[in-house]
Amino acid sequence: MKITASEVNKLRQSTGAGMMDCKKALVEAEGDFEKAVENLRKKGQKVAANRADRDSSEGAVLAKVNADQTAGVIVSLNCETDFVAKNDSYLALATALTDLAMEHETLESFLAAEFQGLTVAEKLTEQTGIIGEKIEIGGFKRLSAPFVGSYIHVGNKIATLVGLSEAVDNAGEVAKNVAMQAAAMNPIALDEAGVDASIIEKEIEIAKDQLRQEGKPEAMLDNIAKGKLNRFFKDNTLVNQDYIKDSKMSVAAYVKSEGAELTVTGFARVALV
Repeated sequence: MKITASEVNKLRQSTGAGMMDCKKALVEAEGDFEKAVENLRKKGQKVAANRADRDSSEGAVLAKVNADQTAGVIVSLNCETDFVAKNDSYLALATALTDLAMEHETLESFLAAEFQGLTVAEKLTEQTGIIGEKIEIGGFKRLSAPFVGSYIHVGNKIATLVGLSEAVDNAGEVAKNVAMQAAAMNPIALDEAGVDASIIEKEIEIAKDQLRQEGKPEAMLDNIAKGKLNRFFKDNTLVNQDYIKDSKMSVAAYVKSEGAELTVTGFARVALV
């Protein structure tokens, strides 16, 4: 049967699929619009199943903060190639999904949410069929605090959120600077208390092994290892790291210089692997 250009365009606008895919779906559905949409979704499911084991290490990582700057979210929309990740329509999809994510506390709730007539999970499957690459949510993190700021690194490869204890006058600048620090230096925790006990034990054992190889007496190992552990905390916890814009002070000291009682309450970081 004859399929008109307006019918093809309507389906394309509704699904985002290519013109030829839309025309084929309409022909197969004998002009039935809803059936054509279903055909495209089934194609997406088939493509998704075939590409389930593919590596989706490219994509776009975006952050968004709510209007009163008390909560933020990071979403990583992953795909297989950088070519797709840089496409305007792909970035528009990532932006729309990040906007929606602000309304959800968990990844499970987000994936089950309604989005353009489908659930988010179904939309990802649909887009996998349309784009021809594995499309999935590679990261989802939320952060709440009296003040939340964000930073997205150039190229949308890394995004961070930072929470501050007060919404001081210059909170936006301070939060962004600390978020840039978290993006660049990739700390494993906010401070010493946030480092997993198993990591601490491992670092102590590594330090002791190194000291033994250097011939240090066994009785001295514990004290020297503690010193090395403090260095580990300085290098790997956000507030103890040297501030990248002024290495003469720590991040905690920088924050306090901008507000006598100001502290960093938390951070979140998502990056493409």
